Amino acid sequence: MKVLIVEDEQKVVDYLRSGLTEQGWVVDVALDGEEGTHLALEFDYDVVVLDVMLPKRDGFAVLGSLRERKSTPVIMLTARDHVNDRVRGLREGADDYLTKPFSFIELVERLHALARRTRVQESTLISVGDLFVDLIGRRATRDGHRLDLTAKEFQLLSVLARRQGDILSKTAITELVWDVNFDSHTNVVETAIKRLRAKLDGPFTTKLLHTVRGMGYVLEVREA
Repeated sequence: MKVLIVEDEQKVVDYLRSGLTEQGWVVDVALDGEEGTHLALEFDYDVVVLDVMLPKRDGFAVLGSLRERKSTPVIMLTARDHVNDRVRGLREGADDYLTKPFSFIELVERLHALARRTRVQESTLISVGDLFVDLIGRRATRDGHRLDLTAKEFQLLSVLARRQGDILSKTAITELVWDVNFDSHTNVVETAIKRLRAKLDGPFTTKLLHTVRGMGYVLEVREA
């Protein structure tokens, strides 16, 4: 899953980025309201974590611009004694709020809850042939055998599985699995695909992860 953090306190940013990355989230960061507005409108996120007090544009202005075009779930961060900010945020379209300082575990649970709410029509268990990917349990099995995947490999597999049958370019994979600042011209994507393919297809006769030359990669069952 992918989250945008719009926050100008570097310590909070570092703390959240480190913790959420360990949890398997793809994290983008904006340090002011203008950059936050641009990223929130330009890219698709599962959730936005939005601070109220920001340079250039405050959180309410960012929220207003976002709600004019998108329904991306938003958790607003407010000072503990600013009750009016919390009420205003909810009235103007925020989905949830947390007061600073907050529990990281609580934030993660709220992020998951909001992401699940927006995906009520999407199954959390995806199958591709004899492959089963459990998005909530964060586990994958093939022919009944659990695949030993790293957090990044599971994220990559989840992206491919949710878009099974669609050819994903390196650029698309980079945006969905890493972040907007990642250099897609490096060989990291190819390396990640190679490692995932070894675990996903290596021990099995039927191959699921295919390379489409000049276009990208696709996860699908193909006729022999």
